[in-house]
Amino acid sequence: MSSDEYVTHLPRIDVAKEASAAYRAMLLVSKASHDGVDPVLAELIKIRASQINGCGFCIDMHATDARKHGENERRIYALPAWRELSFYTARERAALALTEEGTLLAEGGVSDETWAEAEKQFSQAELAQIIAMIATINAWNRISVISRNQPPALGGAE
Repeated sequence: MSSDEYVTHLPRIDVAKEASAAYRAMLLVSKASHDGVDPVLAELIKIRASQINGCGFCIDMHATDARKHGENERRIYALPAWRELSFYTARERAALALTEEGTLLAEGGVSDETWAEAEKQFSQAELAQIIAMIATINAWNRISVISRNQPPALGGAE
């Protein structure tokens, strides 16, 4: 790919401003989907879905939030290869598999095997919250990718 092919994408629309009621509703759904979910696990779910969906804004936001919750840099960087590494717990693995299959619905949906493992690791209430979180982050990814939402600019030495 030549350097001419790298294009800086400017935001297209401010969805928060132009669809403020819908945006506020999304914020409420997003907040509600976190109830009872470990904050680090929540951020891993949101980062992984955002990676799959190519949402740079959400990857940046949730990696930053994960660090604020004490997540280790190596685990954030290695998240696309979670299956290959021992960095992640059985609960995290079950949630990440559910996140991937729930994000890639057109590729066959959530397998019975993935669901069975998730049921071993989480209560029904936790699973319902995780499903809501997966749905919500996928909606946010679509809003941000379509509108070309951009993260804050990098500062000096970052």
